[in-house]
Amino acid sequence: MKKLKTVTGIALMAILGFTSCQNEIDDVQGENPNTNSANSTTTSNLKRTSMYDGSFDDFLDGASCSSILLPVSAKVNGVQVSIFSQLDYQQVLSIFGQLNNDQDTVVLQFPFKVKLSNYTEANVTNQTEYNAILNACATAEASGQGAISSVNISFPITILTYNLSLQQTGSIVITSEEQLYTYMSNVSSSELYSVNYPISATIADGTKMTISSDAELQAAINASLKTEATMAEAAQNSKKLETILVNGKFKVDSFVSAGVNSANNYKDFTIDFANNLSVTAVNLLSSTVNGTYAVSSELSVFLKLNFSGNATFILLNNTWKVTSFTATTITLQSATNAAVTVVLKQI
Repeated sequence: MKKLKTVTGIALMAILGFTSCQNEIDDVQGENPNTNSANSTTTSNLKRTSMYDGSFDDFLDGASCSSILLPVSAKVNGVQVSIFSQLDYQQVLSIFGQLNNDQDTVVLQFPFKVKLSNYTEANVTNQTEYNAILNACATAEASGQGAISSVNISFPITILTYNLSLQQTGSIVITSEEQLYTYMSNVSSSELYSVNYPISATIADGTKMTISSDAELQAAINASLKTEATMAEAAQNSKKLETILVNGKFKVDSFVSAGVNSANNYKDFTIDFANNLSVTAVNLLSSTVNGTYAVSSELSVFLKLNFSGNATFILLNNTWKVTSFTATTITLQSATNAAVTVVLKQI
């Protein structure tokens, strides 16, 4: 998602001169860890956190390095869809949601325009051109140069600028991610800068924090990337759970509330999860209880049950945190009361 800088060879005297300047920069950074150069870690961090985030339409294009500029037409699971605004995204999501164990597909129809991680726009007229954009994104992410979208800095922030003689040359108020990206992309080798801390930021799980140094910025990025990885793993596990639910039939093996196990109330029922998000419980007398379910994820996986018409099954109506699951056993804990648990076992 990010463009890599290429350093070209220069003459020996220029190298010696640069080395002298670099030693001075290193001395400054040793005394003031918040003073940075064009090639400092903080410059990379701020550039990556301020890149254009194209992940909001990943369900449409599968590329977080760019986003599709609307309008665009596509075939979604074979259904022709015209998307004129972000309100029309719901058409795509609704088609995806009709079944939860199928392979969703989006075939974009050329030409269309995309917005890239450096805030520029590009016309795409064929699949070859689009593949080049997708491949560049994959390469950047694989090399650790992709956008860090899990840290959102609150603006405005102020950048203090210095020359190599450590004299302050001015200050710049940054009011947007695009402005911060532009500044960090154009820091010259003859200047230093520092962030006027503290600044505020929000990380992937919604936690707001105050950052008071470059070191704290790095720590916030590290924490946010771990959180993002946990969320990605939970999203993958939610898909696995959906497949297990749809492919099997279950019974309530345990239902503990207030220290009492009432699983016996469900012993005659078989619970069947359909791929259209409906769930049916049928007992030996062919009595049927209907409901719906939904699998979601945040830092953990959640299973929401909603039965109707049966007082016993209504007790299962809850948003359950999935504490563990295998192909045969799913262990649930109430999202609001950890003392209430359910175990579903495949028949």
